[in-house]
Amino acid sequence: MTGRVYLDWNATAPLRPEARAAMAAAMDVVGNPSSVHAEGRAAKALVERARAQVATAFGASSADVVFVSGATEAAALAMARRTLATAPVEHEAVAAWGDGTLPVDERGGVTVIDPAATALQLANSETGILQDLPPGIAVSDMTQAFGKVPLAFDWTGADMALISAHKLGGPKGIGALVIRRGLDVAAQIRGGGQEMGRRSGTENITGIAGFGAAAEAAARDLERGEWDRVAELRTFLETRLEDSGNLTILVGKESKRLPNTTCIITPGWRGETQVMALDLAGFAISAGSACSSGKVRSSAVLGAMGYGPGEADCAIRVSLGPDVTQEQMARFVETFRRLQDRRRR
Repeated sequence: MTGRVYLDWNATAPLRPEARAAMAAAMDVVGNPSSVHAEGRAAKALVERARAQVATAFGASSADVVFVSGATEAAALAMARRTLATAPVEHEAVAAWGDGTLPVDERGGVTVIDPAATALQLANSETGILQDLPPGIAVSDMTQAFGKVPLAFDWTGADMALISAHKLGGPKGIGALVIRRGLDVAAQIRGGGQEMGRRSGTENITGIAGFGAAAEAAARDLERGEWDRVAELRTFLETRLEDSGNLTILVGKESKRLPNTTCIITPGWRGETQVMALDLAGFAISAGSACSSGKVRSSAVLGAMGYGPGEADCAIRVSLGPDVTQEQMARFVETFRRLQDRRRR
């Protein structure tokens, strides 16, 4: 059987049909959500319906959800006016605003000293490792966890959370900062006072509609156990890699992880080379966070966990989704082993 196999869901998930339909319908809504006439009210209703969909799926109140262009902007809105303690395992969008001083152990766990002055991710995009969030954490990047693991903002104990639509099958270029009731942020983009005065600019109603539909569909998939099946596929993959007898390191295997993520180190075989070889063989994977791809430096995440450059440079990430089949995973393992063997000859 031929055809490309997409195994880079942590970079971006395929657009869900529910999101595509909602976006197409939104394109026919002519009004500006800030206008008071009937057309404007229809546009505003679309935005508020999507806000409620995202809030319900995320376990928050609609009033907590501030639509922004993505998790990167959400991080800036939450963190730009203060320096929070962070660990080197954070995504660059968060690391850009933090101090990077928190210690990380060999299993990827972060030691938090003062939760109220800390930004801590819930799930790592490269390794899938999940953190135990202490109550009162100031900011948490929940982008990778939302839609993949049972999650409700109200019981995480976080003050603010970053989320993004395209990680769960929505469109790119739309996300949200979720803010615990009673707290507020100073707007970074000023003007008309949209989004409850927290983020000015005419709302991207097409993206927002797609985000709402994708969040609602993702919640249904999670409830139906779709990600339990994904976890079984991940186990299938890792078991066969271990059985192959190759010198393959599975990063974070003993830690709590997302159900879909495997970080694989093959010493002596650079990650970029693996990505290109597998791409030519019909498999889309990555050598780390999509936002860091193409940059010539070792993974800060793996370095923080104690891996040297010789190992970190030889890492790839395979991230699965509900559309992936066992037959595709078997093909991947067969191809990966063949490429490993060819390289050693």
